[in-house]
Amino acid sequence: MLETLLPKAACAEMRADVPESTLFPDEAAIVANAVAARRREFATARFCARRTLRELGFPDVPIVPDDDRAPVWPAGVVGSITHCAGYRAAAAARSDDLSGLGIDAEPHAALPQETRGLVLRDEERARLRILSLADPDVHWDRVAFCAKEAIYKAWFPLNREPLDYADVATSLDPGGAFRGCLLVDSAAQEISGRWIARDGLVGAAAWVRP
Repeated sequence: MLETLLPKAACAEMRADVPESTLFPDEAAIVANAVAARRREFATARFCARRTLRELGFPDVPIVPDDDRAPVWPAGVVGSITHCAGYRAAAAARSDDLSGLGIDAEPHAALPQETRGLVLRDEERARLRILSLADPDVHWDRVAFCAKEAIYKAWFPLNREPLDYADVATSLDPGGAFRGCLLVDSAAQEISGRWIARDGLVGAAAWVRP
């Protein structure tokens, strides 16, 4: 699914979990006290990450989170991991091709009302109402949420400053593209990406070029 969205990147995805034994010891230690479902989810996401590294010509290495919980990729690589119910994926690119990369996947369902109030800006709600009239089969609030998550994952490793949902104003194209305008002084820029709704999921990918 996500491989159709990304320029110059490797992508791997799984619909079923792999055994925990695929984890490196350093990775297994991270989730040693987690419930079994979380350990399998973590293992499968790392399994996907290593598939992307091999596609780029890099060896298998542990992918452990840093102090900010962002995955640490080998030097020369940028990447991102996502997981939701029944789906795990990773994407990676050489840092010469992309300086930032973020992916997200979500169930294709309407956002809970309380989440919608936290995620969407007033102008976004107005734009989404127009999109919903044109295509009511798409849960546009979920697409916007997914896009913001992907934007954050692409932006944060470059800046190491948190973003609130209100700090990103998204503009969604029904054709599958989106733009995110970052409304913070330290990041006066736009981040572009693409989205897709398929097989009960919404996926989004955002990237920053060097």
